[in-house]
Amino acid sequence: MVDFAGMMKQAQAMQQRMAEAQAELEALEVSGESGGGAVKLSLSAKGDLKSISIDPSLLKPEDAEMLEDLIVSAHAQARTKADAAMAEKMKSVTGGLQLPPGLKLPF
Repeated sequence: MVDFAGMMKQAQAMQQRMAEAQAELEALEVSGESGGGAVKLSLSAKGDLKSISIDPSLLKPEDAEMLEDLIVSAHAQARTKADAAMAEKMKSVTGGLQLPPGLKLPF
């Protein structure tokens, strides 16, 4: 016979762990940089842009396209780190539970 009470307790515990993980991911910051550190930015692990730093030497009108590319590159690097942090946190929250590929929990 299936222990529904036990399953409900497990589901509630996982829901609590997921809420805690979301709060931790919001507080966790990852950084990305490009152009040898000329463009730096930081994101929350959930992908929210927190800060950006641009070397003043890049602030010339003729370098606008290069600067745009560097910002995109730095963001991509930080986003990759954020995705890895989120995946690691989810792995610990689910306790090794095998979830279907592509299943997006409330992140």
